[in-house]
Parts: sequence; structure tokens; C-alpha cells
Amino acid sequence: MHVKHWSMECYIDCMKPFRGNLWSMGLLLIVGCSSPSTDSNQEATPPSSIYAMSFTEDQQAEREAKWAEPGARRIELSNGYKVFTQTFGDHPDVCILTLHGGPAATHEYLLSIAYDLPIQQGFEVVMYDQLGSFFSDQPVEDIWNIDRWVEEVDQVRQALGYDASNFYLLGNSWGGILAMEYALRYPENLNGLIVCNMVSSIPEYAAYNENVLRPQMRPSLLDSLAAFEAEGDLQNPVYLDLVQLEFYNKHICRLETWPPEVETSFAKLNYPLYDLMQGPSEFKVGGRLIEWDITDRLPEIAVPTLMVGATHDTMDPKAMARQADLVQNGQSLTCIAGSHMCMWDDRATFMNGVAEFILGVEAQID
Repeated sequence: MHVKHWSMECYIDCMKPFRGNLWSMGLLLIVGCSSPSTDSNQEATPPSSIYAMSFTEDQQAEREAKWAEPGARRIELSNGYKVFTQTFGDHPDVCILTLHGGPAATHEYLLSIAYDLPIQQGFEVVMYDQLGSFFSDQPVEDIWNIDRWVEEVDQVRQALGYDASNFYLLGNSWGGILAMEYALRYPENLNGLIVCNMVSSIPEYAAYNENVLRPQMRPSLLDSLAAFEAEGDLQNPVYLDLVQLEFYNKHICRLETWPPEVETSFAKLNYPLYDLMQGPSEFKVGGRLIEWDITDRLPEIAVPTLMVGATHDTMDPKAMARQADLVQNGQSLTCIAGSHMCMWDDRATFMNGVAEFILGVEAQID
């Protein structure tokens, strides 16, 4: 059967008003693109297949070039699909597996961690594209739920040979959800947990954006946004430009020029999969994660944990600090100058804080 997939050209056309600045839990505002229509000679697309990206020849060549880079490895999962990983540095005792946001962004926006921590501290850092992301395989069946993603993370851990003697899990945004869920299910495998820019409750996250961040905008801007939203005109270039200028540049990444690693990661977002899980917007959260809340379970997490927030984040920094008190062995780091991308816009604070946490855990072991 011929199955039509969403094409990357469709994503990129939709993203142009954002200059590629899309992604993640707490990042992607209303962006969409209708799926390609079927003609009379083609069967209708199965609903689940729209979550699989298809690639042009150039994009496939880019994927294959990435797979051939030093340290790159495609790990085969129990379901037969493969995910992309790339290892930076070499350290027997400190091995950090990173979990990107989205769902369905790419590892690239986290590359500052791979650039800094192996060189500055000698740590081993693994970049990893989760299933359904650009550099990994694209299932056409609907397998998209937290439990399966958690199992995927553990299969990657096993393939890398990590265990409780050396395994640190670092998740940003949606990756923070996975990291916390992993710590609840597989605490015996972890040496340390680092949750970056992700609160433990989607309803709390949605309320903070709706009731705190959005009202901080000037009244005339709120009126303009509300007018576009009332008409459902959410892809209007004027609306998108306002969101970029007044929200993204203040709460997602505060650097005047966004790093190319961030831009290219956002341009590769698998939007249908993102929308399935997160919904269309931080102002209108929906999708399968809409009721996710593990706040009451945080006291079950006993592994040493660092909660990383940022003053200008889409996630309430006070809530991030409270989460450090709720786990059994928690610490809090607030990146004062940072936002949702504090690994870039408050880079030194982020890297120094993460390194200090890990070194403290290692000192306790010694």
C-alpha cells in the first residue's frame, strides 16, 4: 500500500514566519500545515502515518552523513526501529544521556552541553534523537505514549552499557518529563537525575503561561493576539511575528542571535507528533499530555536530583525550586539570566551548576 507522509517541505513552509524558531514543551506556538491531499489513485493515509516524517534526497543524505560522524551510533530497539545517538567525550564514571524536548525535536539544540561538559569537565555526553525525530526512524503505527518512550530510554541505556555506577539522565522540557518518569520506574539504574526547564504538572505549566506570562504583555498586544485567535487566524504572518518578538525572544531564548544549532533543530521538528502529544500552543495546551501530573509522586524519587529553572523561562522558576524540595535528595539551580534555553542564554551558569551537582554526587560516592 502506498502511504503518504508529511513532507519536510510542508514543515519548513509553515515555519518560515518563525525563522525556524520552533520546538518543545513551552516553545511551539500555533503552527500547522495541512497534510498532502490524496488523489483518486491513492489510498487514504492511515491516521497514525501522519506522525512519520518523509525526507527528500538531500534530507536523507543529511541523515546518513550524521550517522557517519565520529561517535555516532544507531541503536536498534526491541521493536526493530533504530534511534540515533552520538557520544562526546569518554569517562567511565560520568556518562550523561540527554533527552531533548518536543516531543519530536532533535538533539541539536542541546549541543552546547556536548561542546562544554566533555571539554571542561571530561564528562561523557550522549546526544540522542528519540524515535520519530529527524535522525531516528519513523514508525507509521501509533505507538506514542509515555510508557513506550520510557522503555525506549532504558533500551538506549542498556545498549550504551550504562548503569547506576555511572548513569546520569539529563532531560530538557519534554525530555524532563521522560527523565522524571524514568526515575520513577527505573531508579536502580540511575546515579543522578537532572531535570531542566520542566515542571511536574502540565496543568500547572499551562496555567503559568496563561495566567502569568501572557498577562505580562502590554494590553494592546493582548488585544491584537486575541483578535487573531478569535478568528482562528493563527498562521497570519502578523500574529506569528508578534509571538516571535514578544514571547519567544523573551522566554525561549534571549540571545540576540539564536545559535544555528537551535535554528536547525527547530526546522527539523516533527510537528504532527508534537501536536499529538502537546497540542498546538503553550496558550492552548492539548494532546495526550494534557492531564499529565506527577507532583504527588516526586517524593518517591530518591536518586540525587538537580532541578534547573530559569528566571525568564516558560516554566515557573519557583515551581522548579519547589520540586527540588519534594524529591528526597534534591538541589535547585536557577539560571538568573536564562530562559527556556538557559543552556545557551545563561550558558556558564547552567554548565557550572550541572558540573557542580555531578561532582558533588561523585564525591559522596568516593
